[in-house]
This record gives sequence, structure tokens and C-alpha cells, in this order.
Amino acid sequence: MSIDLTIEDGIATVTINRPDRLNALNQEHYHSLSAAWIEVRDNANIRAAIVTGAGSKSFCAGADLKEFIPNPPGAGEMWLTQTDQLLNRGLEVWKPIIAAVNGWCLGGGMTLLFATDIRIAASHARFGLPEIKRGIIAGNGGTQRTLMNLPYPLAMELLLTGDDVDAETASRWGIINKVVAPDELMPAALEYAHRIARNAPLALQASKELALRSRDVDLATGLRIEQMFNRFLMSTQDASEGARAFTASRPPKFIGN
Repeated sequence: MSIDLTIEDGIATVTINRPDRLNALNQEHYHSLSAAWIEVRDNANIRAAIVTGAGSKSFCAGADLKEFIPNPPGAGEMWLTQTDQLLNRGLEVWKPIIAAVNGWCLGGGMTLLFATDIRIAASHARFGLPEIKRGIIAGNGGTQRTLMNLPYPLAMELLLTGDDVDAETASRWGIINKVVAPDELMPAALEYAHRIARNAPLALQASKELALRSRDVDLATGLRIEQMFNRFLMSTQDASEGARAFTASRPPKFIGN
């Protein structure tokens, strides 16, 4: 029972592997998940990543409250803000990340989902933020990212009722991109990953970073940063290769430089 990381053809797959607890995360799992995301961030051979859960019942049920509530962290840990950073809590990973939701997506599983870029769900998946029913709040970005992903009344419905919704509702609300049959989930996620990974890796990361930072800057500043990023990218070997490949009507061979 662990966080498993595999890499094949430039695609990393991060699997939350604790199916007996619906892939709920204890402190050890959070530590391992942080390490996996750092590897995705820093490994130049990785072009894109998929995150999923082991088994067929659950993507991630969030924090294992049976372990966390009786044993809360010490007060001093409140200020250890760089410890075990996560995709949905502080860690900046600009490579594209695809969620393959294979069942329950609850609590911290939802906030993890909200920190991904493309989201595919099996038809039996369900989504919710039930923390309010347990006397706590949706942490690790739950109260922050929900309103970034949903219109206000829908976000507040999830946050304040704690109820879950099915995959078709999640699709209609815009939480996920596509609903597929369970046996089509990973093939669909891999198809997205390979389609994305064929593009220039520096341009992919720049596009993601600019899009996310646009939420925090005014339009004039965002346009200026975009211009500077593009000037930088035009000087790269990948940009030259992209032009050559287009002229020769052949697929480009990008190297991330």
C-alpha cells in the first residue's frame, strides 16, 4: 500500500495504492505523494502525468480521518509551510496532469482533482466534499479551489451540504472533461496524455503557467508576461524544430530545449 510512480514513453502514472481504505491518505502517503509530484516536476524525461487510484472503487477518499483526527499535528507544524507540499497545496508543477477518476473522489481527492488540468471519469465515479459532515472544512485548497472550478452557487452547494454528485452531474457542471466506461478510463487518459506530450514541452509548461498565473494578475500584466515568454520560446531549439517540421510536413522531434 503506497504511492506508485511509473514512467513510460514520457508519461508518468501516479497511483494512490491503498484500495482497502478507498485510497484515503495518511501522513506517510502524503509524504510519498509529495515526493512523486517532485519527481514529475523535476524529471526532464516526463512530458505529462496521469494520477489515478488503485482498484475500481475509489480515486481518492481524501485524508484518512480515522488517523488524522485522533492525532492532529502539533501547533508548531502550522508554520512548516514547505513540508510535504502537494499539487493542490503549494507545489508548482507546470507539466500537464490528467486525472483518471476510477470511483469515489471525495474530500482531498476533490481538491487533488481541482489541481489537475484534464479530468476523465469512469461512469460510476462520484464527487463530493463531505468534510462539513465531519465537523471540519475541505482542506488542502478545498475552500479555495472549489470556487475557481465552479460557479458560486454550485461550489457552495458542494461545500455547505457535503453531498456528493454522480459523474454525469460533474460533467454537466464542468468539473470533468469526459465520462467513459470503467474499462475505457485508462486508455482514454493515456490517449490524452500522449496527444499532449507530442507537443513542445517548454511551450506546454509555459502555457500552463501563464494560464494559471492569469488568475492573479491584471490583463495588461498577463499580456506582457505572455509576450516575454513567447520571445524566450522563439529562441529555443524546439521552436526551430517546429518550424522545420512544419515546412517539411513531418512530425516534430522536440527535445525540451
